[in-house]
Amino acid sequence: MRQSKFFMPTLKEAPSDAVAKSHQLMLRGGYIRQVTAGVYAYLPLGYRVLRKAESIIEQEMDRINVPEMIMPHLLPATLWQESGRYKKYGAEMFKLQDRHGRESLLGPTHEETFTEIVAKNLKSYKQMPLALYQIQTKFRDENRPRFGLLRGREFVMLDGYSFAATKDQLDEQFEDQKNAYKRIFNRAGVTVHPVIADSGTMGGKNSTEFQAPAAIGEDTIATNEKGTYAANLEMAKSIDTFKQEPEELKDIEKVATPDCESIEKLSKFLNVPATRIIKSILFIADDKKVLVLIRGDKQINEVKLGHVLDADEVREASAEELIDITGSAKGGVGPVNANWADKIIADETVKNLYNVVVGANETDYQYQNANIDRDFKVDEFADLRTANEGEPDPVDHLPLKFTTSIEVGHIFKLGTYYTDTMGADFLDNNGKAKPVIMGSYGIGVTRMLSAAVEQHLTENGIAWPKEIAPFEIHLIQMKMKDDTQTEIAEKLEKKLSSKYDVLYDDRNERPGVKFNDADLVGAPIRITIGRKASDGIVEVKRPSDDRAVEIDVDDLDAYINKELG
Repeated sequence: MRQSKFFMPTLKEAPSDAVAKSHQLMLRGGYIRQVTAGVYAYLPLGYRVLRKAESIIEQEMDRINVPEMIMPHLLPATLWQESGRYKKYGAEMFKLQDRHGRESLLGPTHEETFTEIVAKNLKSYKQMPLALYQIQTKFRDENRPRFGLLRGREFVMLDGYSFAATKDQLDEQFEDQKNAYKRIFNRAGVTVHPVIADSGTMGGKNSTEFQAPAAIGEDTIATNEKGTYAANLEMAKSIDTFKQEPEELKDIEKVATPDCESIEKLSKFLNVPATRIIKSILFIADDKKVLVLIRGDKQINEVKLGHVLDADEVREASAEELIDITGSAKGGVGPVNANWADKIIADETVKNLYNVVVGANETDYQYQNANIDRDFKVDEFADLRTANEGEPDPVDHLPLKFTTSIEVGHIFKLGTYYTDTMGADFLDNNGKAKPVIMGSYGIGVTRMLSAAVEQHLTENGIAWPKEIAPFEIHLIQMKMKDDTQTEIAEKLEKKLSSKYDVLYDDRNERPGVKFNDADLVGAPIRITIGRKASDGIVEVKRPSDDRAVEIDVDDLDAYINKELG
């Protein structure tokens, strides 16, 4: 490809609103251009990278015998109403009506559509296991699109779906997909951690995220130094090392605690450590009033709480609801005589505490020396707390380390979440009707490109991994009027283009312009035909190298084969 014919509108400076390095470089390099907030055009350079990433995906899906297909972008609302997600999905869904008033949506994902078309047509166990996938544009009405391709309103995604007659088949499909994803990210040069994750609005109870460590990441993952434990912070577990020795139970006592709405103020006022205080927070889970207890030095993890309560909506009660339900403002709520609560659930850190401080269900009052079972009851204990960095992990008991990261993939064991609701049954080997068992598998392809840039930054540009680089070799001719340089450059272009993707910079531009643009192209190998061309010498440089090295033209093949395989 001749660079003089290639559309690559570079910028000297990135727009001021571009915060992420990947966003800045992809704008400066002419990979993408914003059309409207969260919506981008992929220019030739960006599209080449996108197609190469898609090609890797296609090859790895073929390897595990999963065929590709395509579903429509425009979906009827009735499918999502049938699954119950039409309201549950929230404001991120693009909704519209046709001229007849029929409600539709732009697909943010396609579980319902695959259930309707595929799962409902699997009538016998003999037709399974089966898996399919598509690579398609998705739409989500992000409230704050930002960081370029990392959080957009329109993006390219692989979404795949598996269909099984037994849980064993689903487990095998899940592992096949997990291993395929590892190969995809490895080939694309993106370092990932598969981590325990929350399924969110996707349904199902078992999911794994693929998180790419990056400075700009919006997620936080918790890992240990051996790599034997990895989880999204939303789901991370840790070992609580605090232990309170058993002691004689004291008489409960009601005390005034004016202006102590926080644990810090209460601890200081009563001169007791936070480990002797139980926080009591009222949550509304669907239509149930749930009082949640946790030790004063810990924080409630609402994702974990949502899993335990298995409710469609879990939210903290408002200030008005607190007073109306409990009779107390924030800070005074507690479990003693909490007959207004439909359920009292406590974090495991509360289980073995003695003579603690709890709210008295009266503003500015607490009980001292309260004890479980004697003064109040707990209906259920569970892990409800947010893990802290440095705490021991639950596998090898090594200190947890927190890392910011980008979610680039997510796989789910949906089970019968959709097929139960939408009536997708098959006949098993005994002729009994059972719901199809599903899995769902996604890769944010455009997010993966941003993650690759974030992980392969150079001082002046990008060092693209070789399998997704827009061009594998960048030929740069210094003087276009130099016949010797032209002869060598054109011979190399013809020879190398038969095997590699080659960009030949044949522009009449200053060396500084050519080299600046080359840094943004980020080809694994840059070959400069310059002042020693008459001696058969060229300069070669990798993006991560500090400087170029001279090499004889006749030795180029060996060098390229070593670098590109």
